[in-house]
Amino acid sequence: MFISNAYAQAAAGGDAPSTLVSLLPLLLMFVVLWFVMIRPQMKRQKEHKAMIDALAKGDEVLTAGGLLGKVTKLGDPYIAIELADGVEVQLQRTAVAQVLPKGTIK
Repeated sequence: MFISNAYAQAAAGGDAPSTLVSLLPLLLMFVVLWFVMIRPQMKRQKEHKAMIDALAKGDEVLTAGGLLGKVTKLGDPYIAIELADGVEVQLQRTAVAQVLPKGTIK
């Protein structure tokens, strides 16, 4: 009595332009994310890998833990750095954060 009849309506066809317009903001956000975050991070990783591969005996390095030392031994996965006279520490190559200019450590 108080409820009206519900009639089925014809299904609306999915228009291609409206689908493309609805996906455009998502694609735009991905492109911005790529250029702002992903691409610079990949560049930094490539530079870090090149720095690690170029390590040589006698280089002065700063580790990710904040230790300053001079490279004394080079291995494939590990390096040994001398922190002070007679104090040598073995680290993974990836723990090197920065190669310092010669003469930084006295």
